[in-house]
Amino acid sequence: MERIVGTVVRGLRAPIIKEGDNIAEIISNTILKASNIEDFSIKDKDIVGITESVVARAQGNYANIEDIEKDIHSKFGEDTIGVIFPILSRNRFAICLRGIAKGAKKIVLMFRFPSDEVGNSLVSINKLDEKNINPWTDTLTEKEFRNYFGYNKHIFTGIDYIDYYKSLIEEYGTECEIIFSNDPKTILRYTENVLACDIHTRFRTKKILKENGGNKI
Repeated sequence: MERIVGTVVRGLRAPIIKEGDNIAEIISNTILKASNIEDFSIKDKDIVGITESVVARAQGNYANIEDIEKDIHSKFGEDTIGVIFPILSRNRFAICLRGIAKGAKKIVLMFRFPSDEVGNSLVSINKLDEKNINPWTDTLTEKEFRNYFGYNKHIFTGIDYIDYYKSLIEEYGTECEIIFSNDPKTILRYTENVLACDIHTRFRTKKILKENGGNKI
């Protein structure tokens, strides 16, 4: 018989995982319950994927805001910190940013544009073309960015991440300056002490910064 269906992926809704929970039991029960309710069979070689955050929660293996604050202060002290290339996320980087802000006196926050490394957009590439902005060579201040592009809410979350991240930093009494650039070296005009927040390109970013006069990277 001809095979016409490829890989089938199902996202299963499990209970909220808490520290100390038996995730093997919870996951097994969730799969069996879903199989029964949704009427699908479980076959040999099927794969169950479990996110690392679920495992970490069950193990109690995570850092809280205060942990991040202490680590940031131990590494940077009272120095101005360049926080560069963050992803735009309410439930991922935003939580880390709270801890970073709590441990700093001043942050220069540098966004990639037109989007972050995972595709969350700050501004459309068509808008860059309209304004004759080259994201690979041009650096924009917050005021310049607003003058060119105004306020742009994320298509799914409805959040203006520039304002949101700035408000998180200032919530802790930390001074915040925002710039936009895709060149890691840009941040060295503002501070030699940098926290590289990119994920897939962080080793390259750190190498560039160290080779061009970065101090604490």
